[in-house]
Amino acid sequence: MNRRFLPLLVILAAVVASEASIAGQAPAVPAASGMRPSDAGILPVGPDGHPDLQGVWLNNSATPLERPKALEGRQFLTDDEVADLRKRADRLFKNTNADFAGGDAVYLAALADIDHFKSATATGTTFEMIERVFDNRTSLIVDPPDGRIPSLTSDAQRRKAVADAIRRRPPEGPEDLNHVERCLTYGVPRVSGSNTGAGPLGYYQIVQTPSHTVLFLEAVHEARIINLDGRPHLPPSVRQWEGDSRGRWEGQTLVVDTTNFSAKNNFMGSSDHLHVIERFTRVALDRIDYEITIDDPTTWTKPWTAVIRLKQSAERLFEYACHEGNYEILRDIFAAARVSEKGR
Repeated sequence: MNRRFLPLLVILAAVVASEASIAGQAPAVPAASGMRPSDAGILPVGPDGHPDLQGVWLNNSATPLERPKALEGRQFLTDDEVADLRKRADRLFKNTNADFAGGDAVYLAALADIDHFKSATATGTTFEMIERVFDNRTSLIVDPPDGRIPSLTSDAQRRKAVADAIRRRPPEGPEDLNHVERCLTYGVPRVSGSNTGAGPLGYYQIVQTPSHTVLFLEAVHEARIINLDGRPHLPPSVRQWEGDSRGRWEGQTLVVDTTNFSAKNNFMGSSDHLHVIERFTRVALDRIDYEITIDDPTTWTKPWTAVIRLKQSAERLFEYACHEGNYEILRDIFAAARVSEKGR
């Protein structure tokens, strides 16, 4: 990768202050870094006795967020079916001139067994593809059991219609473009391809101390600083794009409760009533199960939950230079809009 490395020293200095941080990534022999083995004798824990979640983790799952209609009623595939999907994906995307396949596109293309992958949104530019991992699951969503996002409420349908109408007209200014297009934030939480939480943008770095956890996201080099000291949420009048996160330990699981979202967060069409519960559980030396429960009664008819398997990575996080590549794009968008206006 040609992106510049972005150090975390400034962020961590603000978080840890005078306290000593937990040791770095879990080595092969925990004692070498001052960590002791867990009671099970396998998973490392930090000096405070809580599981050590630190390190760089990657969401490179090919599993789609929602269960495809073709797999309706099937929570899992057989091993042979998974192997067949892998072969199809290799044929489509390894050493070929296929377009970049973001989000769920790799899985859906392999499932359809098409001859060649062509993206409807292809721009002619290339983007680094990483190998996606296939497993037996047919959806990241585990609740509802059908693996599908619940229906939108009538209020959410109205908001969506308004937003779609705005998107169809030429932008008056940058405010008419979403946060991703403006390189401001990719939002909270990151759920598969819905908001660039998978594939080449699916790198996370976790750093923890007894009183804080920092979840550093490669795209767009955002840092979520999560307090673990029991302080209450911000007053309801204070709203933020990424909400207000508070963490606590429940046994071996780090639970992060996030409220106080701004309506401008707009996670998959959500409102400022969005409430997110995230659970990070280290289930193996090289894997964290990341469970996300989404609840917004003004947007979906009931809450829904997805589980992402984060795989430990030896990679470092590099700067995601979104703004640097975005100046000309925004200029061209507005120039085209002004030309369109003149032709009316």
